[in-house]
Amino acid sequence: MGVPQGRWLCPAKINLYLKILGRRQDGYHELVTVMQPLSLADELQVRPGRGLTLECRHPEVPPGADNLVWRAAQAFAAATGEDLQVHLHLVKNIPVAAGLGGGSSDAAATLLALNELFGHPLDLAALNQLGAALGADVPFFLQPGPAVGRGVGTDLTPLDLPRFWYVLFNPGVALSTRWVYAQLDPETLARHGSPARDTWEAEHPEDWVANDLETVTLRRYPELGGALKKMAQAGARAQGMSGSGPTLFGLFDEAAPARAAAVRLRGQVSGWLAVARGLTREDGLADWEDQAWII
Repeated sequence: MGVPQGRWLCPAKINLYLKILGRRQDGYHELVTVMQPLSLADELQVRPGRGLTLECRHPEVPPGADNLVWRAAQAFAAATGEDLQVHLHLVKNIPVAAGLGGGSSDAAATLLALNELFGHPLDLAALNQLGAALGADVPFFLQPGPAVGRGVGTDLTPLDLPRFWYVLFNPGVALSTRWVYAQLDPETLARHGSPARDTWEAEHPEDWVANDLETVTLRRYPELGGALKKMAQAGARAQGMSGSGPTLFGLFDEAAPARAAAVRLRGQVSGWLAVARGLTREDGLADWEDQAWII
């Protein structure tokens, strides 16, 4: 039997809310976060090959064992005993190391693609276990739509949010997630961190969009605070930073004002700028594949 083949999209995500509750004994942080997948996506193509091979022409994406796609494929093979004679071709559209979850989404798509192409040998629980071992964000991308993440982010509860639109801005500064978490100061979080929440009113994101990691990243790069103010001045209902940054977002109700705001910002900031829609659990691929624009 020949190896099946296909094409999968790997959506980006933003953290609309991120509260750090404390440091765990294993070195990770206990947190609560609201994650929203986006119509901005990488593309994974799977074709028959000789052994397992991976191609990606993005200069910042490592090959081989340092790539989460490769590691996801190896984890799938180890869990199922499948002899993977496949060639994986990854097309990157999500900026690398941007707080948008691109690598985690690519890994999740790899698990989903191989599981489908080889006849679904693993159930969702097994896929989640493999994903969590690859990275805390990977399980989020194994299921559609927004979710609340607890623990290290892998304890997921679906959340219904409207189809908001987002302006995304990345200034291109180098930022290590590990470094950001290492700089967290409990006293600073107590004074300036986001309020703890267990409910998120879907129609009023302006009341709860917040990110504790801004206490580190915006202090290191104060120009990002200026960009957030520009996002608000451009008409965003809410604005914030995704993950550890440096990508910022502004939330809009409709596509037209989001695109107008992005065009306005294009004349004010230097960096990567895009518009994308938030995805829901009801969205099929045909509903969102072409709903992202680089400005």
